[in-house]
Amino acid sequence: MSNPLAPGSLADKRALVTGSSRGIGADTVGYLAEAGAKVVVNYRNKAKRAEQIAEKIVAGGGSALAVGADLTDHDSVQAMVDQVVAAWGGIDLLVLNASGGMESGLGEDYALRLNRDAQVDMLRTAVPHMPAGSRVVFVTSHQAHFVETAETMDEYVPVAKSKRAGELALRELLPQLEAAGIEFVVVSGDMIEGTITATLLNRLNPGAIEGRRQEVGKLYSVSEFAAEIALAAIEPVPADHTKLVGDVSGFGA
Repeated sequence: MSNPLAPGSLADKRALVTGSSRGIGADTVGYLAEAGAKVVVNYRNKAKRAEQIAEKIVAGGGSALAVGADLTDHDSVQAMVDQVVAAWGGIDLLVLNASGGMESGLGEDYALRLNRDAQVDMLRTAVPHMPAGSRVVFVTSHQAHFVETAETMDEYVPVAKSKRAGELALRELLPQLEAAGIEFVVVSGDMIEGTITATLLNRLNPGAIEGRRQEVGKLYSVSEFAAEIALAAIEPVPADHTKLVGDVSGFGA
């Protein structure tokens, strides 16, 4: 997958991508860095992986910081933002990519704490350091975005509802963001091949990925979906603040 962003199109922009030590987040920071952005590779516990991504970017002439933070812990989030501000003076692009909820042993309310509460806290903590003209990109799935109007797999319902709750909570902040000159866009994608979530759902429902692929004809890969997120950093924001990636048939759109 080639970079959809032109070289230098994000020169000197400061970008923080949550959950970017692997998968979609990692590919997203790669695209942003190649376009000239200074990027924060955020991780929860994959320090080595995040550091390797940052080192590769720096070796290629870019600017990157690997910064660990547990997004469900405000002090941890504040420390990350403080580190970025100390290094670069602020944040121009915040990509809220990190999500979860299918992990075991983290409590029944973990999905809501991560997908709703932590997203709002991350945004609120970053906003004082985001100048006018900055942008926030929230990454979600069609299964979550359309959870009120379309059925999804039983195992994913709690996660989908928590991500939708997070999206709605962020949208409630739109008046404050607009008053500060900060743009906001939601990027929603269909099932993405190669992600941890898709793999888990396919394990619980054998044939789920193939079934969806046959239904819509094509599923985006991790790198292809990351490219759409990267584009959302520079494209005009739709009137409804929503960018739908991939087929939405079957979701009541």
